[in-house]
Amino acid sequence: MKAAVNHLTIEVIQEEVEAGPLAEVYDISVHQKGKVELPDAFDSDIRIDLIRRAVHSFRANRRQPYGSHVHGGKRRPMPGMKHSVEWWGKGRGVARIMRRTGQRRGAQDPRTKGGRRAHGPKVDSERGQRLNRNERRAARNSALAATTQVEMVVARGHRFVDEISSLPIIIGDYTEVRDGKKNKLDIETFTQEFPTRKLVAILQGLGLGNDLERAKNGRSIRAGKGKMRGRRYKQPKSLLLVVQQKDGLARAARNLPGVDVVCVRDLSAEDLAPGGDAGRLTVFTKQAIAAME
Repeated sequence: MKAAVNHLTIEVIQEEVEAGPLAEVYDISVHQKGKVELPDAFDSDIRIDLIRRAVHSFRANRRQPYGSHVHGGKRRPMPGMKHSVEWWGKGRGVARIMRRTGQRRGAQDPRTKGGRRAHGPKVDSERGQRLNRNERRAARNSALAATTQVEMVVARGHRFVDEISSLPIIIGDYTEVRDGKKNKLDIETFTQEFPTRKLVAILQGLGLGNDLERAKNGRSIRAGKGKMRGRRYKQPKSLLLVVQQKDGLARAARNLPGVDVVCVRDLSAEDLAPGGDAGRLTVFTKQAIAAME
């Protein structure tokens, strides 16, 4: 399986007025030249069940121990255990429930108002899910194969121009023209001035600007108690950039809403199929494709 390589040329235009120079304007030109042979992983069978199993395993293994403690030293007691209580003893003809000190009202019991939870989560509970190495690799390869299917990418909600008829998108050479002088640079280093602005212009030139707008405008406030527990906003996932090594390109993309950058050696099914939904819009660099083989 082969894929075309997109070579980028960006012309930086900056006009000057009496008050000083204006903001830079970028003119992007993209031309396809040559094709690269994709690794065999892109021809793998698409196994949705295996992808979802791998993603759920990754999420379960990241969960931190969660539970309550009765009285752990000087730490705050768990809800329902914040009262000083006493036991009345036997022979009174009443239930043997702990009472608040000096009162008749019960406390620290699941059957009483304001009491503790009956069977709360235990810290020592094992919530991880085991997944062997072959299954993990097969899920990653299956998710890679799903990125080449235009129908699956569109069904996942990603937006791009109609001229894109084949995936994945591969970025090759990068040339910057300023004042008539050409400067050929490595796209992964990308240490020039205003790199994030230039990266947005590049993605728009590749026809992916609609997906960036979808992720930017899709940020919303979460419903329920999660908004008060450090998860206030929900951010849609946009495209994924796969690079050989994290350098200037990763720093340029880290501030774009919904855009993720991952190295080839760290690529997993969760990166390619967030939430277990295969078919994420993915952009590879030519160096990343070479490093896969």
